[in-house]
Amino acid sequence: MARILLYGMNFAPEQIGVGRYSGELAQYLAAAGHDVLAVTAPPHYPDWTVAPPHSGTRYTSARDGPVQVIRCPILLPSRMGGVRRLLPPLTFALFSAPAVLWQILRRRPDCVLFVEPTLFSVPIGLLAAKLVGARTVLHVQDLEIDAAFAVGHLRGDRLRRLAGRLEGALMRRCDRVVAISRKMRERIVAKGVPPAAVTLIRNWVDLSRIAPLGRPSRYRTELGFADDAFVVLYAGSIGSKQALEVVLDAAQALADLPRVKFVIAGGGPAAARLAARYGALPNVRFMPLQPEERLCELLGLADLHVLPQQAGIADLVLPSKLGGMLASGKPVLVTAEPGTELHEFLSGVATLVPAGDSAAVAREIRRLAVRDAPSAGRERELASVLSSATCLPAFERLLTGRDEGGVAGAS
Repeated sequence: MARILLYGMNFAPEQIGVGRYSGELAQYLAAAGHDVLAVTAPPHYPDWTVAPPHSGTRYTSARDGPVQVIRCPILLPSRMGGVRRLLPPLTFALFSAPAVLWQILRRRPDCVLFVEPTLFSVPIGLLAAKLVGARTVLHVQDLEIDAAFAVGHLRGDRLRRLAGRLEGALMRRCDRVVAISRKMRERIVAKGVPPAAVTLIRNWVDLSRIAPLGRPSRYRTELGFADDAFVVLYAGSIGSKQALEVVLDAAQALADLPRVKFVIAGGGPAAARLAARYGALPNVRFMPLQPEERLCELLGLADLHVLPQQAGIADLVLPSKLGGMLASGKPVLVTAEPGTELHEFLSGVATLVPAGDSAAVAREIRRLAVRDAPSAGRERELASVLSSATCLPAFERLLTGRDEGGVAGAS
């Protein structure tokens, strides 16, 4: 049995994004007999708000099944644009520092697992881990510095160089770094991390929980859709990186096809703005984030999943929602440029169009709707590459020092 401390800003019960994977990993490790402690923030993603019974202003400690969870304060601005996006990670790093320092020195874990975002939290954890001789692993879910410059939250060549040097220095001080895609691994190595220290473990999906329904989704009746409706579904976080405008502009262009319905299910900082701009379209329906227990039913609603991404970030993140889309067995349309991770991973399986090209998105949806987007089952086959039955054991071996530096979730 190993003592493992997980340190990251996002954790269960967040249903999407980084928090989902950190929570599932912690539960898996605890079920395998390890002593797991998570130091994290109150759940706040994707809406960037803390809802009762949680609090963003106090420290709490509770058990989530076999996992002990310590939650630390965090400040969340009402608007998340630009440099204001730095406030949550900075305040979490500040408020969590005494808690994680004390827990590492007191518990003397065998391994400390950092989760990026946020990299701001790593220095104090690294210091404490080195003091007690703990193995250190950095799980890079998002190259947040590169992404911040790519989407325009941060600007300036001098700031970028300084931030890049700091990022590389912190990564090199960890014993191991985990990347979630091949292109991300290449970028991490380019930051000066030895290739042998970087392991690829893709984000996973539980194929026993997400599977083809084999029948019409109950959401069709609940939403009042006709039997012949062709449903284009986006389910997940709604922010600037998702570039949902390209899908909604396509919906506007397809108003002459009333049987094609667009469903946007999720939440995030851009949700209200997009609902105000596109919510009056008769073929568009916005829905809040749906209950976890209905995720399979929701994904089964789609005749076609859409996965837009802002140009320039397709190699910085591999969208966490992709596994569930593929596991549902339904066709997927993705905006991605040739040579990017998304394009290479989905080539031959998904319909691929250039990022930002709403006309191409509309054209492909029109084509697929006419022939009802038949699926050859290749989506489910590719999803098996991302199976939690492969990826989670690989992560356990890495954290306990029993890995061989391989790849989990190779395509």
